[in-house]
Amino acid sequence: MQQGLIHVYYGDGKGKTTAAMGLALRALGAQMQVTVMQFLKNRPSGEVEMLRRCGATVLRGQANDKFVFQMDEAERAQTARIHEDNFRAATHSGCDLLVLDEALSAVQVGVFSQEALVAFLKAKPTGMEVVITGHAPLPDIVALADYVTHMVCERHPYQRGVQARRGIEY
Repeated sequence: MQQGLIHVYYGDGKGKTTAAMGLALRALGAQMQVTVMQFLKNRPSGEVEMLRRCGATVLRGQANDKFVFQMDEAERAQTARIHEDNFRAATHSGCDLLVLDEALSAVQVGVFSQEALVAFLKAKPTGMEVVITGHAPLPDIVALADYVTHMVCERHPYQRGVQARRGIEY
């Protein structure tokens, strides 16, 4: 690839991770090397196993299955260390496409460094495409992006009490 660009998918609507994983599958189909790093996610999810089977490197994890707001300081610190280690591995993987799923959210809840993310984006390899997802945009990240997509929730089954469904939401 001649020039790798930066994508930001954000918002309260469904589809940020789905779009990022769809792009990862498209890149794998084009024989590109893909690395996916998922922040704030540790539970089984349908896309992870398929991406691995198709040849992607997938890095994920946190200290436990709690939401960050439920974690004590030691668990938050451990989660931050896991994210730092995974980010280091992901950004040095030599991939063509790097997906940083929920990176915006990890910065916003204080378990990942915005400075580290900005520094990486400013110095990323020229040919590396990068996708960043999360709930709310960070101005410093958006300023560096080539694609910015805002996913807006107009209706969601969760509002009617329908729980997340395997194969659809995870």
